[in-house]
Amino acid sequence: SRASVRLDGAAPTVTIEQRTIDRREEIAHGVIRSNLYAAGDQAGMNAAMVGKLADLFKYDIDFVQDLRQGDSFTVIYEDVYRDGLRYGQGDIVAAEFTNQGKRYTAYRFRKANGDYGWFSEDGRPIQKSFLRIPVDFTRISSRFSAGRMHPILGKMRAHKGVDYAAPSGTPIHAAGDGVIKFRGVARGYGNFVLIQHNGSISTAYGHMSRFAQGQAVGQRVRQGQVIGYVGMTGLATGPHLHYEFRVNGAQRNPQTVTLPKPEPLPATELARFRAEVVKPQLARLTQLDQRLRLARADARHDN
Repeated sequence: SRASVRLDGAAPTVTIEQRTIDRREEIAHGVIRSNLYAAGDQAGMNAAMVGKLADLFKYDIDFVQDLRQGDSFTVIYEDVYRDGLRYGQGDIVAAEFTNQGKRYTAYRFRKANGDYGWFSEDGRPIQKSFLRIPVDFTRISSRFSAGRMHPILGKMRAHKGVDYAAPSGTPIHAAGDGVIKFRGVARGYGNFVLIQHNGSISTAYGHMSRFAQGQAVGQRVRQGQVIGYVGMTGLATGPHLHYEFRVNGAQRNPQTVTLPKPEPLPATELARFRAEVVKPQLARLTQLDQRLRLARADARHDN
């Protein structure tokens, strides 16, 4: 709303005028040539909207290790207008991301309790038990390229862990809910944190420059909570996070380990989700995909 004050009478008068907020849906398509932010920029999305896209798929895609040239995304998002003038970008309504040939989807849905959530095409919450990447992606996104073309990309150590090269001080997040089992200096790992998530799964984080304040062994941490900051303590030639995913104490590849899927929406809500959200939005995404394929075919024919 907008308040107007008039001073031409005996006493000032104030009138409150409601400003109209208008939401218009936009659609954008991007193809990874170098990195995610460059692809988003080419598709007409600002950095904040690209961040929202990465946030939706951070449970399925490790945007540092797994991005490849030719990966693509399509996003339907809201543009917000106030009094007819563009005010900013709103939420993502629907999105799909194809990474190494595998398609991931996210659709916004208003649940029976009135809260909004994002769900995959089969009606399961996109939020999973574990993050694919436990270090602050936005700090390192511009430094990493698709197709593993960049020399500082972390390399998978066979059944040991994943190294994420990142500037010192980059926040490190708990990959899932759990209890801190170790927090101190460990041989080779430098400043090291071990989180126990359930009876069999734990995650480990090494070479931190420092720990997050106010945490101790035995304390519960939430998924996404900052537990420390990237550094090069212990046996490290440069600042990076060494991350391990352990099952019954044995290191497993965090990108390929099979995890239980979250429960889908209840049957009545699932039916409404499919009819009101997936069906119309999938039709729009498919229509754009077909137009793009035709355009690419025309371009090849012209050449």
